[in-house]
Amino acid sequence: MKKRLILFSFLIVSVLFIGASVFSGGPQTRPQPCETCAADELYREACTVIMVGKNASTDGSVMTTHTCDCGVCDWTFRYIPAADHKPEDKRRIYHIDQFGAFPPSIGLKWEIIKNQFTGLEIPEVPHTYGYVHGDFGYMNDNQVSIGESTIGAQKKMENQTPTPKFDITMLTLVAMERAKTAREAIRTMGELGEKYGYGFTDTGEMLAVADSQEVWVFEIMPAGPLWTPQSGKPGAVWCAQRVPDDHVSVCPNESRIGEINLADKDFFMASPNVVSFAVEQKLYDPKSGKPFNWKRAYSPNEVSAAGTNGSRVRLWRFFNLVAPSKNFGPETMNMDLPFSVKADKKFSAYDIMQMTRDKCEGTIFDPARGLQGGAFSNPNFLPYGFKLDGKTYNTSRVIGVNRAEYVTVTQARSWLPDPVGGIVWLAFGAQDTSCFMPLYAGITEIPRSFQIGDHWEFSRDSARWAFDTVDFHTQVLYSLAIQDVREAQKKWEKSAIDRTPDIDKYAADLYQKDPVKARQYLTDYCLNNANLVINAWWDLGNQLLVKFNHLWMYDAKTRKRNPLPFPDWYLKALVEYNKLTPQEEKK
Repeated sequence: MKKRLILFSFLIVSVLFIGASVFSGGPQTRPQPCETCAADELYREACTVIMVGKNASTDGSVMTTHTCDCGVCDWTFRYIPAADHKPEDKRRIYHIDQFGAFPPSIGLKWEIIKNQFTGLEIPEVPHTYGYVHGDFGYMNDNQVSIGESTIGAQKKMENQTPTPKFDITMLTLVAMERAKTAREAIRTMGELGEKYGYGFTDTGEMLAVADSQEVWVFEIMPAGPLWTPQSGKPGAVWCAQRVPDDHVSVCPNESRIGEINLADKDFFMASPNVVSFAVEQKLYDPKSGKPFNWKRAYSPNEVSAAGTNGSRVRLWRFFNLVAPSKNFGPETMNMDLPFSVKADKKFSAYDIMQMTRDKCEGTIFDPARGLQGGAFSNPNFLPYGFKLDGKTYNTSRVIGVNRAEYVTVTQARSWLPDPVGGIVWLAFGAQDTSCFMPLYAGITEIPRSFQIGDHWEFSRDSARWAFDTVDFHTQVLYSLAIQDVREAQKKWEKSAIDRTPDIDKYAADLYQKDPVKARQYLTDYCLNNANLVINAWWDLGNQLLVKFNHLWMYDAKTRKRNPLPFPDWYLKALVEYNKLTPQEEKK
């Protein structure tokens, strides 16, 4: 009997290993362990999401963000048009690893995933909505919008077998296709996870789900490795909480939902097993006398900004930025910080864009301070902890980290027709050196340069490489080069924000007369603006190369070359460390 059990266990492990290899769909590009890095699983700290209720914004917009901070993920985007379907049509479900990327010689990711069919086909709906997606669905024809952040779950909850048919990417795509409101998107994703199982390549995940009226925090987790559809139990456990209209909130890879009140249906939704599963898994004891707390049961995270030397600073920093009057201290445990807060002021889309670039400037967690930032105050040096002489040291993990694939800021605006009201502001690459470009919900195509590209193969046909070229030439002499970048951002990004009301008005007026022409107008505007920005960034990269060539300063106007202005503190440290002696003064 014992031998049979051992053999059976071996077979199960073998099947799971083979299944994971087969269904993972090709080369996996998660960061490899680093012998000197303190954080071996950087991909779990890979996204920040900001949420703004309609009464917390300057113009009534509902906003979400997503900093896709993977560092090795596929960065390409797609536009999926609306479609009508016959009663007998089926929707195929694919396994999509959000961290997966493939060499261009193999093919583009969004074609390759068609080879990762889960075996599940669900009934198609009569009409699916058009939408824009990258690693996740971001906005559809109804202004339903999404931002994503991995939050993790208790280890015993994970289900990495191929049995669950849905992962977080696939859930967002189906939600984009079928939802008219944020609540409908949440119910769609929750019910699909319950019925068909959620997990495989994903663990606990958070989505900011919004429409033109409201924004919700939706969190979903697997139901354990032994779940099967035949069990009759839900294949996922999930919960959603609405952000009050006059509040702002954030998710920095940490569960954000605490105590829940399912009787308040205007602010809470959940799967039927939301509490019972925690009891079953011994993650919550109803006899304890304590109220059920979602995050403490399913994804506890007993850390603080100060206690981690800034590696978990983003949650505190957000509240420090939006509500300094609350005086939250960096020593406050993250799990004790509020779900949301009424900010000290209202925020515009431009304000939120700048917030995605925040690097804890002016605080003890500023990564550019002192020696870490080098002579030219580069906040992107050493963006992860390290090990030295057997000891582990943390560094600040800021909101504007330097490994972003792209950043999105979505705006949903109720006073405009949906094709005009919805905007996905998209910036490729690192936030501090990139430029946000508008993609209206009403567009019918996106630039070809948005649809291609790879981390390991340079291509001038890929928009991302224009921004990475600027980023590369900025890093060496950051404090000097970033000034040129910011001037370019003012010219191209701020100007796009400023002319948005005029674009809105013209498009909305045209939409009343001819919706097709209005959509074409918006498409032409977005394509033209994107191409101008991309060309401007290629040119900016060339300018930076010339200006700081060979670590000198070349002035194109005067045609003179000047030495770099090193700061005194750096020169003093150099003298001390290298034991330099001054030249004798000539008498």
